[in-house]
Amino acid sequence: MPVPVPRQRAIPAVESGQAHAAAQGGPLKEEAHRSATAGGANAAPLTLLLIEDDPAGSPIVPELVDASGKPIRVRTARNLTEAERLLTDDVHCILLDLALPAPGRAAGEDADELAVLRHVLRLAPRHAVLALTASGDAERGAEAVRVGAQDYLFRDELDGRLLSRAIRYAVERKRSDTAERRLAEGKLRAQENRRLERGLLPTPLLDGASLRFAARYRPGRSRALLGGDFYDAVRTPDGTVHAMIGDVCGHGPDEAALGVELRIAWRALTLAGLCGDELLGTLQQVLEHERADDEIFATLCTVDIAPDGRRAGLCLAGHPSPLIARPGRAPKLLPYDNNGPALGLLPGARWPRMQVELGREWSLMLYTDGLIEGRVGTDGERLGQDGMVDMIRRQLAEGLRGEDLLRAAVSEVRDLNGGELTDDVAVVLLDRTG
Repeated sequence: MPVPVPRQRAIPAVESGQAHAAAQGGPLKEEAHRSATAGGANAAPLTLLLIEDDPAGSPIVPELVDASGKPIRVRTARNLTEAERLLTDDVHCILLDLALPAPGRAAGEDADELAVLRHVLRLAPRHAVLALTASGDAERGAEAVRVGAQDYLFRDELDGRLLSRAIRYAVERKRSDTAERRLAEGKLRAQENRRLERGLLPTPLLDGASLRFAARYRPGRSRALLGGDFYDAVRTPDGTVHAMIGDVCGHGPDEAALGVELRIAWRALTLAGLCGDELLGTLQQVLEHERADDEIFATLCTVDIAPDGRRAGLCLAGHPSPLIARPGRAPKLLPYDNNGPALGLLPGARWPRMQVELGREWSLMLYTDGLIEGRVGTDGERLGQDGMVDMIRRQLAEGLRGEDLLRAAVSEVRDLNGGELTDDVAVVLLDRTG
């Protein structure tokens, strides 16, 4: 923060305060300046904590008034021990005598001339601080501002009016500085969260596979990149392509974190050779260990496509069955008669692996329930799986494929819902062209 320039005479607090506000610039600072000068009849009275060896001997204290003419309440402390006891949330500003000895040191023994100020700033990080120094010690006052005080004042050239205005400016500058800092911290946290979430999204490992892969993901949380839905796809050394999609109940940050854990566990277990019931049973153990509440569960759909691309194994754990589309045939859902329970619901559950004939050329779409539970029309009816199948049939007839098909599907579901979907949506599409 810019500091007052030392002059031959004392710098009035109101002058230096205006200089600070103008130098900082920006709407927050301008608003703080207007608030400080305008005051207001309904504003809460200001409270000052004066920390000075002999506060009762200061003739300027009884004359302090705020912008509306109300008296500024004054608390006095002779040392930092008393100041800590009197420093409550209703204190707005601290007037600190820099000549006070720092804690644990006698006067004149402190090598750091601003140790007492540093102590107060650590003690009261949310309060405005005015440094009080001798008129011949402008350099020390300027250094106090560089360390963190809102302004410095000369002890022997003050009056009540000058100090009153200095307090008001210091309080408003502190408020605007705090608001700017919180805004900057919020932006930084948001950027870090977005980088983290983006890094946690999967990168399918399908090198050497003859299948085409596409995915679409839309979290239900506002401005989030990651929700409770998760998906992945890998190709094992024997040429089998494994894909999965899942949904942790709920769509907050905790569910997103658990979804990432399950996805990573699925990939590791799949690459280690587990499949079907053995794989899902191990994932249930991971879920039970990592979840924050016993009522949290996850649905899951896994497929393992044979190296020739014509057959697949399908396991469903409380999850909607995939959609398959073949040339010359209407899209339909794969069998779901042997759908097992969601992970985390039943200890010792089993998940049968169904064998599915895919054919020579096909498209297989895996999805979460966010795609089928959006509303359609004004009567509150949901799209459902039948509505989704009809929608995909029509879009395929229009020539949409791959990413374009998924983009159109998610967009249409959102439009039918009359706005953004509240649940997470994940869709994965695997294509074999023969």
